[in-house]
Amino acid sequence: MDRIESAEVVVTSPGRNFVTLKITTSDGVTGLGDATVNGRELAVAAYLTDHVVPLLIGRDPANIEDTWQYLYRGAYWRRGPITMAAVAAVDVALWDIKAKTAGLPLYQLLGGASRTGALAYGHASGTTTEALFDSIRNHLDLGFRAIRIQTGVPGLGQVYGVASDQRAGQRYDYEPARRNIVAGRALPVEEEWDTAAYLRHIPGVFEAVRHEFGPDLPLLHDGHHRMRPIEAARLARDLEPYRLFWLEDATPGEDQQALRLIRQHSTTPIAIGEVFNTAFDYQTLITERLIDYVRSAVTHTGGITHMRKLLDFAGLYGIRSGMHGPTDISPVGMAAALHLDLAVHNFGIQEYMKHGDTTLEVFRTSYTFTDGLLHPGTNPGLGVDLDEDLAARFEYTPAYLPINRTLDGTVHDW
Repeated sequence: MDRIESAEVVVTSPGRNFVTLKITTSDGVTGLGDATVNGRELAVAAYLTDHVVPLLIGRDPANIEDTWQYLYRGAYWRRGPITMAAVAAVDVALWDIKAKTAGLPLYQLLGGASRTGALAYGHASGTTTEALFDSIRNHLDLGFRAIRIQTGVPGLGQVYGVASDQRAGQRYDYEPARRNIVAGRALPVEEEWDTAAYLRHIPGVFEAVRHEFGPDLPLLHDGHHRMRPIEAARLARDLEPYRLFWLEDATPGEDQQALRLIRQHSTTPIAIGEVFNTAFDYQTLITERLIDYVRSAVTHTGGITHMRKLLDFAGLYGIRSGMHGPTDISPVGMAAALHLDLAVHNFGIQEYMKHGDTTLEVFRTSYTFTDGLLHPGTNPGLGVDLDEDLAARFEYTPAYLPINRTLDGTVHDW
């Protein structure tokens, strides 16, 4: 009988930090899983190496559900981003192995394709309206059919999610954690934030975008958890005339009651959940229909096994998927999401930020982006290979997402 023979944790930094689990069976089949937790990579790497890998050796790789329950329930200390990313890495790697053994792309084991491809949205941003318009046009030229809109705020410096590095004078089109070394220590960059200025500015930005690009282009916006409930409700109402595809993370996700206030004041569709880790985090939001899109990532939500259950649960209430997909989800995690995107009935949209060339040399992928749609490809398994020799050349370097402080110096929510 086939057994798990080895499991290796690979930490690499080809432009940014990733944690990958590689499982090998006694039949010589390998599977990959993404365990990246941005800014806490070594915590999940240690959790895997010290506490999970020893439990895997000798197990039957085909028993995916049993292994999931064994790792989730057996630890006693459940949930949380580190635990669930570790469980996800094992789960995805085992699905990769099962699909390779079957000689099929993973989505075929999930019920087959429900669509020809997954609609993706790109991230357009700019410190000025002109720069934002240029970014939108660039994304449209690349083939995107839906665009997330982020913009600088007058009077503030660097704003997270806006594609500009003012210190280096260079544009970036992804959301990197910063490698900020101060007196020999890696520390988060601290950015200034003013919610009142943001709330005054954003409706005018969407008015300008609609005037320039018309009513048909699906537009999205991410509030990055920065608003109090009443502020989020006001922004959702103020943005109603511009018919957003969704308003994302308007207020901190931990306070599920806050979403009721937004619903009471606006019909703007709401997306939330990239900081959630299990279906239990969504229970109230889904059963009371307080959101319209589930924003979790396969990487951080227990893998394909648990994410499929979460999306099936959401589908009962007419809620669709909108899975998290920035570049701190590795190509392995992105591929896993795309297989689910293709298979589930209640797919909504997929976040897509193309990884840098160096990352795509370390992780060789078969997924494609054509005419606004992503497809995982037809290679057996996930369709992602890891070049371990090349990965070893890129040493881990601590990097952190920025910290927000208000004008009086108070640490603010994302």
